[in-house]
Amino acid sequence: MKILALETSATTASVAVTEDEKLLAQSFQNSGLTHSATLMPMAADLLKNSGLKLEEMDVIAVAVGPGSFTGVRIGVAAAKGLAWAQDKPCAPCSTLESMAWQCAHMGGEICAVMDARRNQVYNARFRARNGDLERLCPDRAIGLEELLKELKQSGSPQILVGDGTQLCLRAFEGEELDLRAAPPHLVYQSAWGVARTAVELAKAGRLVTAGELNPEYHRLSQAERERLEREQQRTEERP
Repeated sequence: MKILALETSATTASVAVTEDEKLLAQSFQNSGLTHSATLMPMAADLLKNSGLKLEEMDVIAVAVGPGSFTGVRIGVAAAKGLAWAQDKPCAPCSTLESMAWQCAHMGGEICAVMDARRNQVYNARFRARNGDLERLCPDRAIGLEELLKELKQSGSPQILVGDGTQLCLRAFEGEELDLRAAPPHLVYQSAWGVARTAVELAKAGRLVTAGELNPEYHRLSQAERERLEREQQRTEERP
């Protein structure tokens, strides 16, 4: 099974092609350029330089969130377009689970974290054993204090992965926790992790059509939050 995977949920952008869990090619960029300008050229160049064609792909995989609202939308829209044109199934991959797969070979508990602002992180926790992952909680937006309490209750050493790693290390400094960051080359989101998650979705029969592919934000956008706050304020001001 050949998979074309896209990852645009945060600052980094990457594209990968795998076959039966083997990485054939990957392009990774952490330049700060907008994903709308870089993603499709990266995908086209990767396929061309690998001697592969879009028609050869069996699945189009993409990180559907959580993450940057704009980044996730760009990735999902690109995956929809690629899949629709070729009538390919899609794999809607959790950004957090995809990051955890990058460290599954290390064993132990993995805490995937992305900076969600407002003193929160997007988070999911996993246990890695013999190269496989066991999910310990659903994807969520959680306050740093609540996550700290949960990790203390666990009592297990934690491998932090994701762009929220340094945020958590600073926030939890001095606490009685055994925390370590994933290796630098694994700490950021990557399309290989997305492809690895897609393999599990395919095994579980959880692939979707291009029309069914949608982002999973796990939190309201800033614009939506501000709108609700304005409506609440107007309601409170009414006589």
